[in-house]
Amino acid sequence: MEASNAPNALQRRACWAARDELWRCLDEKSDDDAALCDAFRKVFEAKCPAQWVKYFNKRRDFLKFKEKINSDGFEPSS
Repeated sequence: MEASNAPNALQRRACWAARDELWRCLDEKSDDDAALCDAFRKVFEAKCPAQWVKYFNKRRDFLKFKEKINSDGFEPSS
């Protein structure tokens, strides 16, 4: 995706769909099998602006961390 132009509505929907497909694949695979989602990652990176890819990757990491804290609890260090 060209960085100089803001994505139009159709391009945004394509980006979000590619992101959702990648996240679905990653959710279904273990960390060891994440490489099986490389094809989805390539489509995601091709359909989304680089800054969006960076944001969505950080967002996924945060959501996974938040999910882990909520399920496992938080133990502050002493």
